[in-house]
Amino acid sequence: MSDLNDIINSAKDAAAELIHTAKLKSGQAVVVGCSTSEILGENIGTHSSIEVGAVVFDALHSVFSAHGVFLAVGCCEHLNRAVIVSHEVAASFQVVNVVPTPEAGGAFAAAAFSGLSRPVALETFHADAGLDIGNTLIGMHLKRVAVPVRLSTKIIGKAPLVAARTRPPFVGGSRAVYDETLL
Repeated sequence: MSDLNDIINSAKDAAAELIHTAKLKSGQAVVVGCSTSEILGENIGTHSSIEVGAVVFDALHSVFSAHGVFLAVGCCEHLNRAVIVSHEVAASFQVVNVVPTPEAGGAFAAAAFSGLSRPVALETFHADAGLDIGNTLIGMHLKRVAVPVRLSTKIIGKAPLVAARTRPPFVGGSRAVYDETLL
C-alpha cells in the first residue's frame, strides 16, 4: 500500500492546484470521484478501503472548505453515480434516498456521507470543476463546457488523476465578442 501521508499530501496538493488553476471562487463546487481500489493499485471496485476513503475525503474537504468551495462526492455505478453533498448545497436539486457504503457507492462516498454536515444524495449535480481519481467518470456531474486542467500531481497513490474546470458555452458566430474573464 502507498504511504498514507503521501496519499494525503497528493490529494491536498491536487485540490490546492485545482482551486488556483481553475480560478475557483467561494460558493463554487467541485465534484470528486475516487476509487480507493485504484489508489491501492488494484482494479476499480475490487479492494475498497474505508481507511483510504476517509483520509482522501478529509484531505480534500479541508482544502476545499478552507476556500469556501463545496465538495460533491461521486458514488460508483452501484448507486447510479449519485452524488453526496452537504444539505446546504442541495437546495435546487432533487434529493434521493440512499446511504453509500463501501460495497455500494464506494469507500470515498461512504466517508463523505460520514464527514459532511447533514449529507444528502443527489441523482444529478452540475459542478464547476472536478477531480477524477482512478478513472471514476465524473463528467456527467460537470457543467457544460468541461475543459481539461493539467495538474502537476498526476497520481494519488497508484491511481491516475484527471482534472477539469468548466466555462460558459460560447454562443454566436464569427462576429460574437466574448468576456475574456469567463474563459
